[in-house]
Amino acid sequence: MTSPNLNMRDPAVYRIKKASHHRTADKWCIYPMYDFAHGLEDSIEKITHSICTLEFEDHRPLYDWFLEKLGVFHPQQIEFARLNLTYTVMSKRKLKQLVDEKLVFGWDDPRMPTVAGLRRRGYTPESIRNFCETIGVAKRASTVDIALLEHCLREDLNKRSPRLMAVLKPLKVTITNYPDNQVEQMEAVNNPEDESAGSRLIPFSKTVYIEQDDFMENPPKKYFRLSPGKEIRLKHAYYIKCEEVVKDEKTGEITELLCTYDPKSRGGWTDDGRKVRGTSHWVSAQHALDAEVRLYGHLFTKPEPDDAPEGETFLSNINPDSSEILKNCKVEPSLMDYPSGSFFQFLRQGYFSKDKDSKKDKLVFNRSVSLKDTWAKIKKK
Repeated sequence: MTSPNLNMRDPAVYRIKKASHHRTADKWCIYPMYDFAHGLEDSIEKITHSICTLEFEDHRPLYDWFLEKLGVFHPQQIEFARLNLTYTVMSKRKLKQLVDEKLVFGWDDPRMPTVAGLRRRGYTPESIRNFCETIGVAKRASTVDIALLEHCLREDLNKRSPRLMAVLKPLKVTITNYPDNQVEQMEAVNNPEDESAGSRLIPFSKTVYIEQDDFMENPPKKYFRLSPGKEIRLKHAYYIKCEEVVKDEKTGEITELLCTYDPKSRGGWTDDGRKVRGTSHWVSAQHALDAEVRLYGHLFTKPEPDDAPEGETFLSNINPDSSEILKNCKVEPSLMDYPSGSFFQFLRQGYFSKDKDSKKDKLVFNRSVSLKDTWAKIKKK
């Protein structure tokens, strides 16, 4: 009772409760307390080093005392600071609350910091290991910027991801001077960071899709993408020039662009050496596959989710816009051949992973991380 450590003052070893247990019924009435069970289980399982978070530091003397008095194999308990990330919660109790209240899709929701969630979002084991090595093991509690975790993923995927083309918000482009029934195969490098990745062929035809954001009818100065009378380069293909804009008669929305192409610009350059500054990714309308693309952001609006107004909980900081589902996307046909869990860089879009919900008639992709690297800018500053 004179010990300066509160945990050593007449500690409870076990409790007796004569009640029916939900699993073992009436077989037992003695239940060990955590401090007693912890060391004994480690000893029985021949754990050499029991790694715990900092709140167990004051419990270590009792852990050691039980094992010494029992005269059994004695593991070593070591404490370290738990990992906390901005814009998320790591408490299992709070994560369970998110699942139980259906604020996320489940334990493997790509916004969850669980192994299942990270795997489904497209995080690789290598990127997570690199992240852990970068932050190291600390003895002081701190919160790590989630931008560092995203930076580690980008670094890994940049080296290994094939570069493919996907149009998330399609705009139809008809090339009026291109032969009606002609289909060409355009060669594309799979990964400029990895020569061994080789190349692939992408079909090109009279009608293609480009991103809606890659066209502006009344562009400002220094706008280098497609606009009436202007020319852009289609990646791996030809130069095209916008000749006419087709709009819906009722809504006035742009439904199609009528363009011409330069047959001598195949591959992205011409003999006359004229400069075309804008480049767009595309997919052939005839060959494109339908896809659903799920864009994920931070699960919470604040870096510290527990920073809630008095009387409220972390749930008040849930981000209602942390998930956006795009249903009418178009992707190149080669994506059908990849199994679920495969990762890619969609050109100019970000890094994506093929989801387990994918079917033959509709592929599903999760955005793992955008191309923008916040952490790299922080490091530079």
